Amino acid sequence: MSSDNSLSHTRWNCKYHIVFIPKYRRKVIYGKLRRDIGVILRRLCEMKDVEIIEAHAMPDHIHMLVKIPPKMSVSYFMGYLKGKSSLMIHDRDANLKYNHGNRTFWAKGYYVSTVGLNQKTVAKYIREQESEDRLRDNMSKREYVDPFKK
Repeated sequence: MSSDNSLSHTRWNCKYHIVFIPKYRRKVIYGKLRRDIGVILRRLCEMKDVEIIEAHAMPDHIHMLVKIPPKMSVSYFMGYLKGKSSLMIHDRDANLKYNHGNRTFWAKGYYVSTVGLNQKTVAKYIREQESEDRLRDNMSKREYVDPFKK
């Protein structure tokens, strides 16, 4: 089991698929802000010894596949990640204060799912999520022609 990690008396392999969104699900994760958010999330994960296996920033949400040590609860980690990253995002981009209120960037709550032996399936889903969303958006846009107009 080479993917297992260890603490002093524990062997562990705790992986979680986490999804969280900006406040009001605004589509704000673009360009420079997207790169900044990626750098911030990577740095915060390194500080807590959380390994990012796969991650992808969509325009209106973040997908992460992470390995969290068992000494830390998922809720504690998410509170830390969303709280600190919100402060750091506002420090880097002061104009967000006018659009998103004072120091709030992420919505309350998140989605989390444990990942067992299907890690490759979840990682592939995260990688291909953006292209699937684009295809779904293109399929839902119809050119409607009114049959009663000539």
